[in-house]
Amino acid sequence: MAEKSHGTGAHTEADGGHGGGFPPFESSTFASQLVSLAIAFVALYVIVSRIALPRVESVIDARQNAIEGDLAQAQKLKDESDAALKAYETDLASARSRAQAIGNETREKLNAASEAERKTLEDQLTAKLAAAEKQIAATRETAMKNVRGIAADAAGAIVQRLTGVLPDGKTVSRAVDATLKG
Repeated sequence: MAEKSHGTGAHTEADGGHGGGFPPFESSTFASQLVSLAIAFVALYVIVSRIALPRVESVIDARQNAIEGDLAQAQKLKDESDAALKAYETDLASARSRAQAIGNETREKLNAASEAERKTLEDQLTAKLAAAEKQIAATRETAMKNVRGIAADAAGAIVQRLTGVLPDGKTVSRAVDATLKG
């Protein structure tokens, strides 16, 4: 290596064999570089097309198959869910109609039982009223007999007090009977 000095600064320069600029732009090596580039491109193309692309393609195919399988499974589950929902709604409607029928039947039974109970109570009340009326009539008859006797005694006592003579019992009874009837 030789050093040259020019003026104030020191420069080092290597004497060697490079004469110009950047090697890929050297016109003397341009043809060999093109051949090397073509060989590298062909080798890279063969590696990518024979090894990498089939692997990528198999991954893409597997992913597509998985997606299609998942979509088919989702559609199957959706169809099953729709069928289950339809069956549920049908069962619910059937249960509602059965509940309505049971409610109507129960209402009719309760109305019939209520009507029978009302009829029974009405018959019992009628019987009790008839018995009460009989008892009232008997009590009235007894009271009337007692009233006649009391009225006859009172009339006799009044006549005796007014006249000083005790009237005859038959006469007093006839007078009381005539007064009570008329």
